[in-house]
Amino acid sequence: MIHPTAIIESGAQLGDNVSVGPYSYIGNDVVIGDNCTIESHVVIKGPSTIGSGNHIYQFASVGEACQDKKYKDEPTQLIMGDNNIIRECATIHRGTIQDQGITKIGSNNLFMAYTHVAHDAVIGSNVIFSNGASVAGHVHVGDWAILAGNTGVHQFCKVGAHAFIGMYSGVSKDVPPFVTTTGTPAKPAAINTEGMKRRGFSSEEIMAVRRAYKALYRKGLSLDEAVAAMRQEASEYAAVQQMIDFLDTSDRGIIR
Repeated sequence: MIHPTAIIESGAQLGDNVSVGPYSYIGNDVVIGDNCTIESHVVIKGPSTIGSGNHIYQFASVGEACQDKKYKDEPTQLIMGDNNIIRECATIHRGTIQDQGITKIGSNNLFMAYTHVAHDAVIGSNVIFSNGASVAGHVHVGDWAILAGNTGVHQFCKVGAHAFIGMYSGVSKDVPPFVTTTGTPAKPAAINTEGMKRRGFSSEEIMAVRRAYKALYRKGLSLDEAVAAMRQEASEYAAVQQMIDFLDTSDRGIIR
């Protein structure tokens, strides 16, 4: 399962049924779980902990030191969950001591070709990064979010769960859950109705999220007024409460 041209440093720990392709490099302080497939010409450095069932394609760079000029080779980490797919030439960097020192990746994510996850980012589960999508340092992306092709997210921004970042969007403020964006700078376009349907949300909850979106973006209300209107339905619809919780913790402010 290990190609003879692969280089695996003595400190690396590989689980059962791990395949490593030609000319790949796995450094010290790397832990790889069971049933992972590492294709050819992959570089994985540590400290990095990679869960089970991940598939990393050729020329990806995982767990490399970050590009932040303040980084001085401190022992920071990458922690990745299970069943992620990392396609060609994707790059995922470790954290910095200016944050928690950890870049975190959940499970069941798809990172398409040439995507980038910068230092200290926190990516949930079931997320899709389409070709060329990139997030800067300290960005948080919620579960089930989708970043379409060639999108970019500014450092310290948050993208809420089930959001859809439209193609070529440049995100410089927080994007609430369920919201879709368009353009650069990114502007709200609608709610992610199709995504909510696919994930089993009821028609009643989708309508409640649509009303919440209208309160935020269509009625000319201040943010406080919009949140007050949303609270009237939050006890009945968990998705609306999820939006309120996100708004309550937004540091950069939301796209408007």
